[in-house]
Amino acid sequence: MTEQGIVRGRRLRGQTLLVVCWAAIVAWLASAPSGWGEAAEPEGRASKPNVVIFIADDLSWHDVACFGGPTSARTPNLDQFAREGMKLTGFFSPASVCSPTRQALLTGLYPVRNGAYPNHAVVRPGTKSLPTHLGSLGYRTAVVGKQHYGPAASYPFDEELSLRDESNGGDRLPLKQMEQFVRADRDRPFCLYIATKEPHAPHTLGDQSAYDPDTLTVPPYLVDTPETRRGLAAYYAEVTCMDKQFGDVLRMLADTGHADDDTLVFFLSEQGNSLPHGKWTCYDVGIRVAAIARWPGVISPGTENRALVQYVDLAPTLLAAAGADPAAIDTGCPDAHGSRGFDGRSFLDVLNGKSQTLREVIFAEHTGRGINRGPEAYGTRAVRDSRYKLIVNLEPDAEFAGGAIGGKAFHSWQQKAAAGDAFASTQVARYLRRPATELYDLETDPWELTDLADQPAHAATIQRLRGHLETWMTQQGDRGDATEREAHLHQKRNNRTQE
Repeated sequence: MTEQGIVRGRRLRGQTLLVVCWAAIVAWLASAPSGWGEAAEPEGRASKPNVVIFIADDLSWHDVACFGGPTSARTPNLDQFAREGMKLTGFFSPASVCSPTRQALLTGLYPVRNGAYPNHAVVRPGTKSLPTHLGSLGYRTAVVGKQHYGPAASYPFDEELSLRDESNGGDRLPLKQMEQFVRADRDRPFCLYIATKEPHAPHTLGDQSAYDPDTLTVPPYLVDTPETRRGLAAYYAEVTCMDKQFGDVLRMLADTGHADDDTLVFFLSEQGNSLPHGKWTCYDVGIRVAAIARWPGVISPGTENRALVQYVDLAPTLLAAAGADPAAIDTGCPDAHGSRGFDGRSFLDVLNGKSQTLREVIFAEHTGRGINRGPEAYGTRAVRDSRYKLIVNLEPDAEFAGGAIGGKAFHSWQQKAAAGDAFASTQVARYLRRPATELYDLETDPWELTDLADQPAHAATIQRLRGHLETWMTQQGDRGDATEREAHLHQKRNNRTQE
C-alpha cells in the first residue's frame, strides 16, 4: 500500500473511533440523572415517585400489632403492609401533641424553631413546608382531613379534602375525591397527605363489641382498673377502624395503578393515646412512632431498620427521593445561628437498606400551654440515644395540669392509690409531679418506670446527654422556661397577623 493510502486508512479509522466515542457519550448523557449536581435517583424506580403519607391521630406505637405490643389491638392491614415494606423501629416525634408534631413533619423543622411549639399554633411568617417544596418540583399536592397547621400561606396545598361520614360504614375518608385527585393528571407526580382523626378520643367509631375489656392485655405502664380496661376496649375498636381506613387507601392506590414502584407510601402513628403517661409526655409512649414505608423496587419487603429517625427527617427524605438536594433548600425560617436549612436530614439510605444508622440522638419537647385544661407553663425537653433517655422538666415545682388528669381512667387510678395500691400510688404521683431531671435505661426498663437520675453511676451519662440537649436548645433559640411563657404568642387566636 502506498504511503498516501496508509494515511487515508488512518484517517478513516480515526473518524470511526470518534463516531463510536461520541455515540457512547450521547448514550451516557441520556441515562444520567437530569441536572448537574442533583441527587442521584435510587436504583429500580422511576423519577419523582408519587408520595402518600397517612398519619393516625393519638395512636400509641405499640398498638400497631406488628410492632410486637403489648396490645390487644388488631391491625391486619398494617400488618400486611409491614410485610410488603419496612418497619422503622427507631422513629420518633419531636413533640407529644398534634399541632407541633404535624407542623414539624411538614416543615422539616423542630417546633420551637418554626414557632409552632404549643398546641393549636402557627409557624413563623415566611416558613415553607412540604407542599411548597414539592410544588416547585412539579408535584400536585392535596391534604385530606385534619390540618392543625397555619398560617395557610405556609401550607399551599393545591387541594383540601375534608373528612366526612360516608354511607359505606362511616369511615370518614373521602375516598372518591381522593381517587379523583390521584387520577386527575397522569403527567405529574402527586403527594397525598392523609390525616385521619382516628383513634383520637372520644372513641365512638369501630366495633366495640369485638373487644372484651376483661380479657384485654394491659400495658405495664398503665394501672389495671375496670375504667382503664373499658377505655382500652373503646380505643382498640377505633384503632381497628383506622386500620380499615388505611386498607381502603391501599386498595384505592391499587385500583388506580399506583401500588408499584412509582409510589412511596408512609404510615405514621402520632404521639401516644390519651391514657396517662402517653400523650402530653416525653416518655417513649408519648413520642415513639410506629412508622412503616413501602416503595417496591427500592425498599426490600419484610425488612426492619432500627436507625434513629424523626418526623423532621421526612421532608428532606421525600425531596431527595424526588431527585432534589435537601441541603440546597431554603426553609424560610432561620435557626438561632442564621442557618436556613432543614433541621431534618434524608434517611433515603435507611430506606434502601444501605445504612442502619442516621442520628446519634433524637430530641423532643412538650409545651403545656394550649392543651385542654392545661397550665400557663409546664415545659419538658428530652434527648434520647439508642439506650438512655434524659428528660428535663422546666417547672419542677409545679403540678402538671390537663392531659389525662380529668379522665375516668386517671380518677380510677387515684381511687386505687387511696386504697393502698403501691403501683397506682407511684404512677399517680409520677404523673402529677416530676423532678427537674429524669433518666431511664431503655434497654433494661423500656416502659420508663425506674428513674436513675439520682444514681451517681449515671452522672456521666446525664452530663453527655445534657450536652446534646443544651446544644440543640441553643440552635433552636429555646430559652427554656422563658420560651414556655411566650407560648401563647404563637397560638392562632393570639396571632391574627399570621392567619
